[in-house]
Amino acid sequence: MASSPRQDRETSQPLHSFKQQNSPAGHQKNRSWLQKMRSPKGTAPVGGSRFFFSLCLGILSTALSAIPAFSAERIAFFYPPFGEFYISIKDLEIFAKEGKITPEFAFYANRVKPEQLAVLRELLQRRLDVGPITISQFTYTPIGKQILRRLGQVLKADFNQNGFYALRSAFVQAAADPEGLTLVNILHQFPLRTIRLDLQLSLRAIREVSYLFGRRDLIVNSIQQQAADEVATTTLKFLAQPDLRVSGQFRWRKETITFNNPNRELSVPADIYLPQGLQTAPVIVISHGVASDRNTFAYLAEHLASWGFAVALVEHPDTSAEKFQRFLTGFDTPPQPTTFINRPLDVKYLLDELQQKSESDPAWKGKLNVQQVGVIGQSLGGYTVLALGGAALNFEKLRQVCNQSELNNTSFNLSLLLQCRSTDLPPQNYNLQDERVKAVLAVNPLSSTIFGQEGLSKIQVPVMLVAGVEDLFTPPVPEQIFPFTWLTTRQKYLVMAQNATHFSYLGGKKGVLPVPPELIGSDPGLARPQLRALSTAFFKTHLSNQPEYRPYLSQPYVNAISQNPFNLTLIKSLTAAQLEQAIAGFR
Repeated sequence: MASSPRQDRETSQPLHSFKQQNSPAGHQKNRSWLQKMRSPKGTAPVGGSRFFFSLCLGILSTALSAIPAFSAERIAFFYPPFGEFYISIKDLEIFAKEGKITPEFAFYANRVKPEQLAVLRELLQRRLDVGPITISQFTYTPIGKQILRRLGQVLKADFNQNGFYALRSAFVQAAADPEGLTLVNILHQFPLRTIRLDLQLSLRAIREVSYLFGRRDLIVNSIQQQAADEVATTTLKFLAQPDLRVSGQFRWRKETITFNNPNRELSVPADIYLPQGLQTAPVIVISHGVASDRNTFAYLAEHLASWGFAVALVEHPDTSAEKFQRFLTGFDTPPQPTTFINRPLDVKYLLDELQQKSESDPAWKGKLNVQQVGVIGQSLGGYTVLALGGAALNFEKLRQVCNQSELNNTSFNLSLLLQCRSTDLPPQNYNLQDERVKAVLAVNPLSSTIFGQEGLSKIQVPVMLVAGVEDLFTPPVPEQIFPFTWLTTRQKYLVMAQNATHFSYLGGKKGVLPVPPELIGSDPGLARPQLRALSTAFFKTHLSNQPEYRPYLSQPYVNAISQNPFNLTLIKSLTAAQLEQAIAGFR
């Protein structure tokens, strides 16, 4: 094995293969600013223990040698006061491919449990099917660069040099390699002889993960106990009512329309599901998440239309599946911060269009009650509908949380990477609320920082928050549970779905993002009927003003519709003091 080229590379500046650094009344006000900001044209559920270990040993399992002249040979870490230690990449390779533990690797392997080693081996070999162009595109986005810089603080080119450039090169080359994008191959492609592991940072990260999951479990258990206490005092009035999980009595027809958001260059599409046999129907608008489209919640639109609601599925052009497909293949730019303004405005302008049709188009006249509107959103769509319901952007909170040093210490709330993109917006009142919106249902919303307590407290319409306990992208404690305590509206509901992930309520085709099956979790087909029932009960109660559906909004009813593994918990009140009491004394 040639040694001099190795040592030259290790003491030199970043390699030539590294990529260089990136050399109504409020409508008009928002439109004028956004037009200035528009970018140039053309431009398995993972539980606490498993996530904890995948982080810990995933950091340690760093590179495998296949092309000796260009791959790492060892991982080095300093453990005071005993000095520097090394893990051979070859030993890890043998363990990953053959399951054998060499005498050298046994020194480390004997210090963890056998089931943890099994998880490690699986993680080392797990392949993500994504190409080099997609990886390259992602690593040049602001969020991608932030993730690499964080990872580069742990896996370094030298003890004092962030591994950012080496990791970017390794990710792209692994994706282009026939073995594909595995953890083993990524670190095999790390272009230095030794990968420096910051042991203090990795141990701090492990402690933080342990704290986050431990705190989450205590809070979830406390809320479940509170809900169980309600069951003993609630009469099961809903048992005489129909099953809300199945279709209602109305047939419906689907129409596709387009409308203009003046801040966008192209018209915006929407599918409208119209119930037949009703003189006038309340309107529900559904907003999809990032890299999704209007087909994602078609199953929910069809269901609600069968229960007498006119449902509109809007497709937000700057965060749609089509947009992300173009971006990930190198033919488009990533979404801009203006998406935080344009998404709620899409819904506003859609409602304007529907109102005009209902007033003047003979085919639509009188069919829609556009003054009585409900909104549903998932993930970034959850943010969208909360804004429409009255939540205000909180630029002071954003500045506090999103500065570089503080964000680096908040490593495990991935939604902050997205929320902090809004700091590039000039701070002002964007007037995103729509007075026609009378009820809000937000699934897996991101809200903790972009709204904060001050912003969310402004909502005065009924709100239901739906949280997945195993959601790693908008974690339930910071993004839904604590925010629920900030809501001041009298009619509010928090629904927690055990074992549900960020993707459990999505329908339609497989998304354009390469999400591993473990993060998708159990069959979403088991969770979707629950969202059908909950949304029907919520909007029948708070949009159609039919009080006979209120008993459905209770723990006894969600017990009745719960199906393993997605057991539901529903509460209507919670305080920050109760949450603090639940985790008191936890370290």
